[in-house]
Amino acid sequence: MSNLVEWSGALSVGIDEIDAQHRTLIGLVNELNNAIEERHGNAAVGDVLLRLEEYTRIHFAVEEGLMRVLGYPDLAAHKREHARLTEQLAELRGRFDAGRTALGFELMHFLKRWLTSHIMESDQDYARHFAEMGSAGRLGRRGWRERLFGR
Repeated sequence: MSNLVEWSGALSVGIDEIDAQHRTLIGLVNELNNAIEERHGNAAVGDVLLRLEEYTRIHFAVEEGLMRVLGYPDLAAHKREHARLTEQLAELRGRFDAGRTALGFELMHFLKRWLTSHIMESDQDYARHFAEMGSAGRLGRRGWRERLFGR
């Protein structure tokens, strides 16, 4: 089975932890796509969809925390994008859990398009801001935790 989304250097924001989280999100989208294509059943598909929704919330919280700490000027607009996707995922999972929708090509195309365009456009904007501030290089695996939590 081929992946719906492939990681590439074009998706890198230059911050190790954020890139690792983006890879995890891509992995979850690919896992969801494979579960649908291979007809693993509603329980398996629902499990992956729930994990995608939960991990997306965690990832967005990390990104927004860094943007807040580093004074990203477009934080409010970025948060709105995050909120919109979070709401869409929650609504979709609710409909799926209630048996009111099937997951298929349309959803997977939406997730692929949203994830890749969000990373390559909106996330690259904050990455440029961090680089201009000289912060991107200091935000390795431990650096972002130190900036957010002082440890």
